Amino acid sequence: MTYYSLNNQTGPVDFKEATILGQAPDKGLYFPSVIPQHPYQSIESLKGISAEEIGFQVMKPYVDPAIPDEELRKIIRETLSFNIPLVRINENTFSLELYHGPTLAFKDVGARFMSRCLGYFSREKKEKIIVLVATSGDTGGAVADGFYGVDGVDVVILYPSGKVSPVQELQLTTFGGNIHALEVQGDFDACQKIVKQAFADTHLKEQLFLTSANSINVARWLPQQMYYFLALQQWQEKEPPVICVPSGNFGNICAGMLAWKAGLPVKHFIAACNANDVVTEYLLTGDYRSATAIATLSNAMDVGDPSNFVRILNIFQQSHPELAKMMSSYSISDLETEHTIQKVYQDHQYLLDPHGAVGYAAFEKYLGQYPGSKGIVLETAHPVKFPASVEKILGRSLDYPPQVEKIRHKEKKSTLIQANYQQVKDFLLSTYLHG
Repeated sequence: MTYYSLNNQTGPVDFKEATILGQAPDKGLYFPSVIPQHPYQSIESLKGISAEEIGFQVMKPYVDPAIPDEELRKIIRETLSFNIPLVRINENTFSLELYHGPTLAFKDVGARFMSRCLGYFSREKKEKIIVLVATSGDTGGAVADGFYGVDGVDVVILYPSGKVSPVQELQLTTFGGNIHALEVQGDFDACQKIVKQAFADTHLKEQLFLTSANSINVARWLPQQMYYFLALQQWQEKEPPVICVPSGNFGNICAGMLAWKAGLPVKHFIAACNANDVVTEYLLTGDYRSATAIATLSNAMDVGDPSNFVRILNIFQQSHPELAKMMSSYSISDLETEHTIQKVYQDHQYLLDPHGAVGYAAFEKYLGQYPGSKGIVLETAHPVKFPASVEKILGRSLDYPPQVEKIRHKEKKSTLIQANYQQVKDFLLSTYLHG
């Protein structure tokens, strides 16, 4: 498999180079040169197959020949080492619980896969690989956990000060070692802009070996396909489901749409958005306008210019009408999010986090237009990652799972900086060149 830049100004690369580079030299995102058709073209074809085998068959075409089969199977086994259950909430709505991994968020799958790929590739490199990543909440913790202690790789995480939950902050600031957290006085878009500036800085890249662990990186983005297959394996209905995805940077839903394009039976996709509704507006008007991010209860989705949307457009050959046939989008307010958490808990004794609540509310709006549909809402994070808001909404305290208990009293280790690229560049050079 080769990958090309969506800016079409650089030559093709293999999976290894695309992973290590993160972003193409022309600042474009990498995209596979072909979309390989997998062996699971029906729901029945997934029955009785192990998660490891499904993951291997899905990912093998994308990594060949950069990773040997035996190594890939090991990577898949370690990536999918926790359950991803599909749980019925009511007659029409099922929840795919993606929060059973070490950091209680869906990003554990992509981060674990990528960290093990980079660990394998780093064996052949003499210089240290520096993973530079911006996070709106969950990416940082998942990347920190996935890469902690990986030889030959250091991680530098930029996160918006005061705009992640206490649990999210602990998960990305308490590792130490090869994990460094930069607390940026700005929003996620400011963090992401700084990361993009770093990758565009030829002077910096001549001196340090940088790559990204955001969903712009193919090794973070592509493995997210796997849990769509695992969801369909557990689907017991006759018709393929509608799949509703809480969407911020749009890497997750893009992976699902890639899996569909490769043959996975899905009836329709819903991009569930909070007040950051640039894609919702695009589907209504055909006019894409980026915006400044708005802070909401579902903070990991507070993205005003989603990077991965360009990949979705590429899947549909830039056709707004074709995309609109396969994907709907709804914008959910904080008030609707709060009401959904409360009502679903009262009616069904099911506890949603704010992101899953956005997804559930969006699917309810879809059901209002298409009654009788049945679908899957991706529950992307454990509610305990947002204790202040969820406990206030429910009027009761939450029980902390073991993953949180072990870090609750750890010391935060971060460096406070302004939303200024030069400060980040100075940190990188002083730490890795002059340190």
